[in-house]
Amino acid sequence: MPDAVTTDYDDVVVIVRVFNEAPVVAGVLKELLAAGLRVIAVDDGSTDASADEIDAAGAFRVSHPINIGAGGALQTGIEAALRFTSAKFIACFDADGQHRLVDLIGMIQTIRQGYDVVMGSRFLDGQPDMGRTRRVLLKLAARLTRRGGSFALTDAHNGLRIFTRAVAGDIKLNHAGMAYASELEEVLTRSRYNVTEFPVQIVYTDYSLSKGQPLLNSVNILTDILAHRVSARRQR
Repeated sequence: MPDAVTTDYDDVVVIVRVFNEAPVVAGVLKELLAAGLRVIAVDDGSTDASADEIDAAGAFRVSHPINIGAGGALQTGIEAALRFTSAKFIACFDADGQHRLVDLIGMIQTIRQGYDVVMGSRFLDGQPDMGRTRRVLLKLAARLTRRGGSFALTDAHNGLRIFTRAVAGDIKLNHAGMAYASELEEVLTRSRYNVTEFPVQIVYTDYSLSKGQPLLNSVNILTDILAHRVSARRQR
């Protein structure tokens, strides 16, 4: 594992979206901060003690008075990163403990090689730890995400991402809820960007699994992509 203590990460800021993650968010934030990373935590109208946990961890907090959804929270985080920091690279990291610091560090090292965007993928390094049906749905979703002239993703809606400040300035999300993911990936995989994927692992803890239904989430991802493509065609 790279030495996360002595490596200089002054050129990176990490956005962590938070909605009712009080049991785990402090641990996630403290690990990032201990590695020397700057963190902007967006409290998206949490009704539990998430805001207090963010403050106790020492992260920079931006709060929404009400919950507006994942896309809105990410857009707020991006705008805060551009306004309040001079970071060259902006990363996205989940608050529920599913993402690994070692993967993020590897992605930082990769984007410093000259890429504009580095996307995490569960399918580059062996078979991910998930059911066959979910794996098939995610691969199908990735195929549907591909567009002419854009980078061919192998993973759909992987929340571990990092992109340059210039790319961040081009991101203007119109969908506040989960539909943002297809919209974001369309921006990040534009043909003018130098894009690559990086093999990552998702940590499925008892806590993260208790929050949702992975198979249903995969179906929702596929439905979201189809709806987004239909909507985009109607606007042309």
